[in-house]
Amino acid sequence: MTVAGKTLIDSLFVEMFQTEQSAQEHCRREASRLAGGPRDAMDAVSRHAEAFLARLEGLAESRGMSRKKVGIGLGHLFSQVREHFADRLISAEFSYRGTLMGMQHGDDLFRLTFEAAKAHGDSALEAFAGEWLATREPLLAEARAQLAWFAHHPQEALVRAHR
Repeated sequence: MTVAGKTLIDSLFVEMFQTEQSAQEHCRREASRLAGGPRDAMDAVSRHAEAFLARLEGLAESRGMSRKKVGIGLGHLFSQVREHFADRLISAEFSYRGTLMGMQHGDDLFRLTFEAAKAHGDSALEAFAGEWLATREPLLAEARAQLAWFAHHPQEALVRAHR
């Protein structure tokens, strides 16, 4: 692997930790606030993120990276700022859509990670990112489909995200 390839992959690890920490926390929070399909969709993503965070940590450690070293706290910090400030100002449906945007960012990140690992011969990371994509993309599609719930429940859609 080239130096540039290793540098790229190392930088993606930092972002994978951050995005999965955010997915775990934001989706769990959304699930606790909602009902029906949106709750179930967010709960499924949160559980997936939790499982993959543990596996990501093992993969990082096998490369000499620690969870602390790759900045897991940054994702948690962003989540706390969102919960304690932004979510007090926005509606439940706006918060849900914001969480979907973060989930799409994660999907794009893992797609890039898959391609970078493939291009640079990192078969363990390629398999990990490929499995993530295969399991998360259907969960993301379901979460997107649940946007219709807000159209059918306008009163719930318009309440403040943080009550």
